[in-house]
Amino acid sequence: MRSIWNGAISFGLVSIPIKLVNATENRSISFRQIHTEDGGRIRYRKVCELDGEEVSSEEIGKAYEEADGTMIPITDEDLAQLPLPTAKTIEIVAFVPASQIDPLQIDTAYYLSANGVPAAKPYTLLREALKRSDRVAIAKFALRGRERLGMLRVVDDVIAMHGLLWPDEIRSPEGVAPDTSVTVRDAELDLADALMDTLGEVDIETLHDDYRAAVEEMIAAKAEGAEVAAPKEEKPGGQVIDLMAALEGSVRAAREARGEGEPEASVHELPGRKKTAARAAPKESGGKKSTAKSSGTAKKAAPARKSTSKTAASGTKAADKKTTAKKSTAKKASPRKRAS
Repeated sequence: MRSIWNGAISFGLVSIPIKLVNATENRSISFRQIHTEDGGRIRYRKVCELDGEEVSSEEIGKAYEEADGTMIPITDEDLAQLPLPTAKTIEIVAFVPASQIDPLQIDTAYYLSANGVPAAKPYTLLREALKRSDRVAIAKFALRGRERLGMLRVVDDVIAMHGLLWPDEIRSPEGVAPDTSVTVRDAELDLADALMDTLGEVDIETLHDDYRAAVEEMIAAKAEGAEVAAPKEEKPGGQVIDLMAALEGSVRAAREARGEGEPEASVHELPGRKKTAARAAPKESGGKKSTAKSSGTAKKAAPARKSTSKTAASGTKAADKKTTAKKSTAKKASPRKRAS
């Protein structure tokens, strides 16, 4: 890979000659501007506003524009005279845990390559020290005419450097959060957790740019003179009114996409709706008394059954007394029959 900057890492009194290499590349498809009538290229020409003449790159300089429009010319010599100790040095200023770096600050990534055989030993020393300390190095360096902030960390067996934005370049999120006060219920959080668990983890290496692939296919088809099939129009999603239903549907769809069964997300019953559920339960379960209220009714009905059994028992005793009385009357009547 071609280096874009040569210098050294300043690690205390240790100097490590290195080369800076881009760690990323832009894979986006770029387009040219054309005249739609004849397909001719549209080009930009640099023209002086005062005389209207086109100016070549060699005649173009830099200037700072004041608020009133006044231009203050700035030459390369002016900038070269400024004290910039990091012009050719990546100066490490501290070692901190990676958790202290706000991801909002992370910018362009670079690889640092040891420049020459003598640099191999101190380069390896710094790499292994970063590994063992489980920290990252904060450094200052100069690139493309300005001083920048950087973070050094180990990637495999290479020291990588991420350009960092200065703290005052991070805008405050004031006014971005919702203005209205919103209460999130436990049941909604449970379903959100279930959805996150269902989606699970992903191998970043398997992700790719679907849009770029579609654009490349379209360009190839047009180059061959083939007709480009219009994409199927997707129905726009309706406005989400029931958040719970949307979460449940999301969990179900995610599980189906992963080839799993129905979601087993548990939903906590809201305190304000328990009584309603208790009343509706007997109708849904075919009249079975399963709620606390039904069990209370059953307890109250128990004494009634007891009193009924007592009545039945007393009725039986009375019937027995009548039978005994009839038998005794029959015994008394039999001697009279014999006498006649």
